Amino acid sequence: MPLLDDDRLFPVEERGRRIARSLYGTVKDLPIISPHGHTDPRWYAENENFPDPAQLFVTPDHYVFRMLASQGVALADLGVPDAAGRASEADGRKIWRVFAEHFHLFRGTPTRLWLDHSFETLFGIDVRLSAETADETYDTIADHLARDTFKPRALFERFNIEAIATTEGALDDLRFHAALKQSGWQGKVVTTYRPDAVIDPDFEGFVGNLAKLGEISGCDTASYAGYLDAHRARRAFFRTFGATATDHGHPTAATADLGRADAERLYALVSSGGGTPAERELFRAQMLTEMARLSVEDGMVMQIHPGSFRNHSAPIFSAFGRDKGYDIPKRTDYVGALKPMLDAVGQERGLTIILFTLDETSYARELAPLAGAYPSLRLGPPWWFHDSAEGMMRFRQQATETAGFYNTVGFNDDTRAFCSIPARHDVARRVDCSFLAGLVTTGRLKEDEAFEVAHDLTYRLAKEAYRL
Repeated sequence: MPLLDDDRLFPVEERGRRIARSLYGTVKDLPIISPHGHTDPRWYAENENFPDPAQLFVTPDHYVFRMLASQGVALADLGVPDAAGRASEADGRKIWRVFAEHFHLFRGTPTRLWLDHSFETLFGIDVRLSAETADETYDTIADHLARDTFKPRALFERFNIEAIATTEGALDDLRFHAALKQSGWQGKVVTTYRPDAVIDPDFEGFVGNLAKLGEISGCDTASYAGYLDAHRARRAFFRTFGATATDHGHPTAATADLGRADAERLYALVSSGGGTPAERELFRAQMLTEMARLSVEDGMVMQIHPGSFRNHSAPIFSAFGRDKGYDIPKRTDYVGALKPMLDAVGQERGLTIILFTLDETSYARELAPLAGAYPSLRLGPPWWFHDSAEGMMRFRQQATETAGFYNTVGFNDDTRAFCSIPARHDVARRVDCSFLAGLVTTGRLKEDEAFEVAHDLTYRLAKEAYRL
């Protein structure tokens, strides 16, 4: 029995379902534009077979291991590396059995939909994962992964990815992007500039990171002017490897626009390891505005991903480090927080700032009205905890009436799990087609327009917004 329903996520009533099917039929095979994500550039550069099913589906995917951890499964038993990069469990089959025994935990979640999509469409699996089928499914996937047709570049082409962006820190030497550039392979893999480690005074090793930034950029980061020049240099370096965007994962959306003397004094304070929590937050706020100004200079698209209380569990952070499933959404203000930056650069028509949120209450109240007014602002798609059928539908329902479709930027998958990319894009395409079908059946959109919008949401908006 197939794992997937052909009409999944489509309307229940017949006319809406028929329209959604027709719309989906025109976009389901369009190329994937993946403008923001966290896949490993090493995969594409070295093009080696993935080691085993567990290292493909379980160990790198915080959507998977955080759910298992919530039910008492130890991260170490899932092969998740500790803070020093050591994995205490290396037996892929053993990890897979633990995963399979707990697969029922994913019922009703988007993760279940993504996994079933990958199992069926990539590996031809038509039995539900469980303790009883663990070894059977492991062997099937492992057999496929050993083939040349399942190497990263072959899967990239099979997934019909036209362009994909990875995300690297400001101090990264981009060695795998360099190797990829020299390989002659034609797949479009670009980097994204993520400067959090040298912008956030609360980032571990911040003072030392500033010194390293100065070394690799050739700029004097002891001064504020030299520090900004170092960002200019690193952004230019990233652009030589295809970067068209920056990404900023701040605790809040706060921005500031200090006078030069005040900004220099603040930098002198935080760059030496000082500053109160309020002063350190003010520095992050100032740097969002400075990064926006640099985007006016060099044309890079700016993404702001605020509102996550990162590494909420101190014991997990100490033992395993960042990005281990303990980042939790917070309430986020945008109207007041963004005003200093928008006063400074918000009317710049050559600037694109893409806003994301983990606070759904801000869609209709703050984000849609802001994007519906400022020419520099666009709304990113539902992100992280809201990357789901329901989250996507809520976004369209709350944002479209004020911001329309054309102040949004299509979809991005934001994933570390390579095989989930086509599944995530398929969910987004189905949800958008369902939403458009609802507009048609209720007389708010003509059917011919719906087909055009479906194509824009699937392909054109992301390609144009990210300049890919």
